[in-house]
Amino acid sequence: VQLVESGGGSVQAGGSLRLSCAVSGRTYPGLPVAWFRQVSQKSREGVAALDGDGYALYGDSVKGRFSISRDDSKGTLYLYMKNLKSEDTAMYYCAASYGGSRYPGLRESQYNYWGQGTQVTVS
Repeated sequence: VQLVESGGGSVQAGGSLRLSCAVSGRTYPGLPVAWFRQVSQKSREGVAALDGDGYALYGDSVKGRFSISRDDSKGTLYLYMKNLKSEDTAMYYCAASYGGSRYPGLRESQYNYWGQGTQVTVS
C-alpha cells in the first residue's frame, strides 16, 4: 500500500484547507484509514479515522472543525479542515491499517502504512 499526501500549505487562522491522500496498491474495500499529525519531536496525534464500516472518528481537539471522507473511485482520502487555529500547525500524515483490525481507531500503533506527510502552517 502506498500513500501520498498533498494539499498542505500556509493559511490564516480561521481559514480552511483540504488535504488529500492518494491510496494505491493492494487496497481492499473497508480498509481502515486515518489522519495523524505531529509537531516537531512530539508523538503523533490521531486526528480522524474511518473504520472498516466507514464510520468516522475524530480527536477531541478537532471535533466539529475537521471532516474525513474518502472517494474509493479515485482512491483518495480527504481531510477537510475549517476554522483553523495556530495549534493545528503540524505535519499531517495519512495512514492505513492493512490486514489488521477493522476498528483501529486513533491508535498510531494499529497503522502499518504511512505517507510522507504534508505540512500545514496556521498563522
